[in-house]
Amino acid sequence: MYGLRKWLLSAAFAGSALLLCAQEAGDTVPAPSNQLSIDLQFLGRGESRYGGLLHDNTGIGEEEEEENVKTAKSSFIMGRTRLPINFKRDWLEARVTPQHSGVWGQAGKGAFNLYETWVKMTTRCGLFAQVGRVALNYDDERIIGSDDWAMASSSHDILRVGYEGHGHKAHLILAYNQNPDVMDTGDTYYVNGAQPYKTMQDLWYHYDFSRIPLGASVLFMNIGMQSDPEMQRRTWFQHLLGGYVSFSPKRWNAELSYYHQFGKSEQGIKIDAWMASVKASYSPLNPLKIQAGYDYLSGDKNFAVPPRGAIGMTHHQVIKGFSTVYGSHHKFYGAMDFFYVSTYLNGFTPGLQNAYVGATYTPLKGLMINGSYHYLATATKLVDMNMTLGHEVELQAAYAITPDVKCAIGASWMTGTETMERLKRSSNNNSLRWGWITLSVNPRIFSIKW
Repeated sequence: MYGLRKWLLSAAFAGSALLLCAQEAGDTVPAPSNQLSIDLQFLGRGESRYGGLLHDNTGIGEEEEEENVKTAKSSFIMGRTRLPINFKRDWLEARVTPQHSGVWGQAGKGAFNLYETWVKMTTRCGLFAQVGRVALNYDDERIIGSDDWAMASSSHDILRVGYEGHGHKAHLILAYNQNPDVMDTGDTYYVNGAQPYKTMQDLWYHYDFSRIPLGASVLFMNIGMQSDPEMQRRTWFQHLLGGYVSFSPKRWNAELSYYHQFGKSEQGIKIDAWMASVKASYSPLNPLKIQAGYDYLSGDKNFAVPPRGAIGMTHHQVIKGFSTVYGSHHKFYGAMDFFYVSTYLNGFTPGLQNAYVGATYTPLKGLMINGSYHYLATATKLVDMNMTLGHEVELQAAYAITPDVKCAIGASWMTGTETMERLKRSSNNNSLRWGWITLSVNPRIFSIKW
């Protein structure tokens, strides 16, 4: 209940800012000017995969296991349709976005939901307040992002207040989730809901320097996670503190980030993890850009994966594995999504080192060609295993047929090691292949002002 009281006090404070925001806006705007628009967003993607994650063989014998190990292959088409409805009246904005997503031919015909539904009030002096279901994107989206590559993407039910002006941006985010299935008991327990957390409070500050092409951000997150109801109904709080810097002089661009996680997990285990990244790009010619970077995400000590058919009993007193929380995971750590999209056994991780180089070429307007190479390794030293996970090569091309119609195609190849096979339960480890093609159509189908 203490956590609930803290959240309610914070919400009351933010609500006061909301009322003040609305009052000031109403006093300063003499006459309303209304705008209504409706967009259509269609995204279709076909994929073909060869090799990769296998079914879980835990608990079967070795002879039966060898018979069940088969090459993982699949081909499918996914689709997503959104219909954003936007309204604006001077200081007031609102959006409602119905969404349908799923695999073609899927049982149940996919999933239908409201991806976004929010209202926002803004004053002339830069204060704003927003409440509802919102797609959040901050900095490079490594920690908080909408993960738009995933068909369903992600959004949060939040109250957000802040200020933007004169190079400063300050946002306070408050979230409190409840499961309707237990509301009649008077309990505040939250499990199996739309969000992975019970409560969340975020504070983000960003400043753009006026005289130099430099921007810097600081982020603090406090996330309340609840333990299994069969164990104990209590909320454990985990925290994240860090920053992001972007510097873009002339033809160069450099990005740096560092984040530290601490607190306790939903199992009550102490957390002490961190990550750091650096990325640099250079454009020697207008159509060509070269980039390179390195990501380090800490891993759990004494990380062990039992052989198939065995049960691991490693005890961890401190969680050292960094969690990428609610970021756009597909943008980082290799496009084949072996890391931080799918999880390891037992929920622990050996961390990751990702060193990469690449180049982007734009030979003509609307056409982009990109290629990159990733060296992937664990951050933790492993018993009887090499730290190298594998090598991944990626190629992709995108073309804007019109401003509203775009298509893209890509392919990735990975040569994995024995470590990769043991940790990720992958098959055909020396020849992991993945190809995809997308079509994106985003026209504005209705617009009116009055």
